[in-house]
Amino acid sequence: MSNQTPNSAQDQFANKAQAWSARFSEPVSDLVKRYTASVNFDKRMARFDIQGSLAHAEMLAAVGVITDEDRAAIERGMSQILREVEEGSFTWSLDLEDVHLNIEKRLVELVGDAGKRLHTGRSRNDQVATDIRLWLRNEIDIAIGLLQQLRHGLASVALEHAATIMPGFTHLQVAQPVTFGHHLLAYAEMFGRDAERLADCRKRVNRLPLGAAALAGTSFPIDRERVARSLGFESVCRNSLDAVSDRDFAIEFCASAALIMTHISRLSEELVLWMSPRVGFIDLADRFCTGSSIMPQKKNPDVPELARGKTGRVNGHLIALLTLMKGQPLAYNKDNQEDKEGLFDAADTIRDTLTIFVDMIPGIRVKPEAMRAAALQGYATATDLADYLVKKGLPFRDAHETVAHAVRVCEERGCDLADLTLAELQQFHPAIESDIHEVLTLEGSVAARKHIGGTAPDRVREEAQRILAESQG
Repeated sequence: MSNQTPNSAQDQFANKAQAWSARFSEPVSDLVKRYTASVNFDKRMARFDIQGSLAHAEMLAAVGVITDEDRAAIERGMSQILREVEEGSFTWSLDLEDVHLNIEKRLVELVGDAGKRLHTGRSRNDQVATDIRLWLRNEIDIAIGLLQQLRHGLASVALEHAATIMPGFTHLQVAQPVTFGHHLLAYAEMFGRDAERLADCRKRVNRLPLGAAALAGTSFPIDRERVARSLGFESVCRNSLDAVSDRDFAIEFCASAALIMTHISRLSEELVLWMSPRVGFIDLADRFCTGSSIMPQKKNPDVPELARGKTGRVNGHLIALLTLMKGQPLAYNKDNQEDKEGLFDAADTIRDTLTIFVDMIPGIRVKPEAMRAAALQGYATATDLADYLVKKGLPFRDAHETVAHAVRVCEERGCDLADLTLAELQQFHPAIESDIHEVLTLEGSVAARKHIGGTAPDRVREEAQRILAESQG
């Protein structure tokens, strides 16, 4: 016969295990604890968990659910817990599953029953949804700031090189002359749209789930709008089932992050190509490159290469989140614990990548001579000759065919269109006059494209100044 007194086993279990353990007759196995716990990664939300709990406690006191004495005790305890977290002295326990129960247990240790009353009118379901939104809102603000800094760096270099001519490519074939400044401003535009997307995403992130409780709301007389104002949310989630169960705001952020990394990857690809000795358009500062363990001459553009690779990782997080949500019935399911690691990593990746690129871009060393020499290859001004003929009255298709014949002759002779004499050019069409060589120069080509969005140096300077003003504002 057992020597245990009635309920002693249950009491022992309840003393050492989870907040919900009174319902169960045996403890969770160690393997299941490790498998189901999230504290190792969600503890990064501790500051936001405390922030949300303080707003909840203030509201509970304001509506009379807890006393002002309890609220003051909770605030005092949370202040100490925040110090412990920031100093690294807080003890995190796997037995307590997540950031929420770890903080709650410590609060009860510090302030007693007042800490136990904090969870009145809420569930971990709406608590975690609130924490994620608070954390993500902060990450979005950081990312938008970094995107503006990156645009500032691109515009600064573009302003310096508004008249530096390089070949523009389509299909990686020389197409038409552009300026290096104009080329960089294309990325400034992409990153500007990325910032707009994040700002739009932030509107949907910035809605308060707290008050939805587990799924149906709560019978306590809570004031959700008060909590929303306290935490800086623009509105509250209007349906309790939706508030705790959907992660579309996290998916939307990951989609925005994937687009940011896609633009970073495209820029990285060009930096790698431009730095190749076979191209030689630019050089990157040494601190962004590494050498070879066997080839002493090597200078490898590791940062843009790795950024290009990390793009696939962020894309994967987007697909993982979409897949996570696609088969879930309402309301909250444990599947949603899997939303955090990919989301956290996506935010970390764009933060680190943008921070590095903000530092790297202004230090690009441009090699204008190599760019100009490349622009003189591939008949980059052929379109200018066609446009010239159109202005003389030829239909564009006829002008196109005429210039194509001229290019073929130049290929046979091994020369450029600009190398042909006026008499030779007039053999292709008598409308060509002595002003043609101004049209066929690289400078003449870029200067002629002075409309909004064109590559003319004056227009590039204007656009660069506009972006500099926007990014500073």
